[in-house]
Formats: sequence, C-alpha cells, structure tokens
Amino acid sequence: MHFQTPQFIEVEDKIFGPLTLRQFLYLIGGGATIFLLYTFLPFFLFVIFVIPVGALSAALSFYKMNGQPFVKTIEKALRYSTGPKIYVWKKTERHIKKTSQENIEKEPIQSNIPKLTQGRLNDLAWSLDIKGKRTTNKR
Repeated sequence: MHFQTPQFIEVEDKIFGPLTLRQFLYLIGGGATIFLLYTFLPFFLFVIFVIPVGALSAALSFYKMNGQPFVKTIEKALRYSTGPKIYVWKKTERHIKKTSQENIEKEPIQSNIPKLTQGRLNDLAWSLDIKGKRTTNKR
C-alpha cells in the first residue's frame, strides 16, 4: 500500500479563493468592526476610526515583517513590553592609569634562540639520519 505524504505542511490551505482561513477571518473581523463603527458613531468619528481599523485588518491579513506574519510581530512586541527585562551582561568601565614615557624603563630584548655548537649540530644530523633510515626501511 502506498500512502501519500503531505509535502507542504507549513503552507496554509487556500480556502476562500486566494485567501487562507486566517486571512479571511481577519478581514471579516475588520469588516464587522468597521460596520459597528459606522452604525454607532457619527460620520466624522467613523472616518477617524475606520482608517486604523482597516489598516490593522489588512496588515494582519497580508503583511509579513522579516518573513513572519504581522500577528507574530505584534505578539512578540507585546510579550517584550509586558515581560521582565533581564540584563545578562552589563559592561563596567575600567579606569586605566596613564603613565608618561619617562617612567617606563627600557629593558634589553632577550632572544630565546638556542646556541648550537658544531658538535651538537653533528649529533642532531646523525640522529635524524638514523631515524630516517629506520622509517624508510619499514615501508
């Protein structure tokens, strides 16, 4: 038996024409709110309130910020503004004392180069030759 595996599980299904169920509900909710404002408010106040409600309804339905739906952006903004602010690291200033050039004593630079005598160099070359012959014979 062959079973069909869903391919695009992250993409919502288009139910109402080109709209998903969520987009359709946001638009219906915005339209219902605008209708209620039209019924209960005078025309001047209705015009003032209809623009933000319509813009919010359209943004919730269609606008994506940084690839995420606008609803998630609003949710994260509300969670950030109402949640506790935790400072994990706070930089402290360190005071550095300045010294003048006169106070600094110059020390002679010491080199750590080992001194090789001719006898020591011959010993190293001889030991390398012997070890090299051992490794070549083992191959």
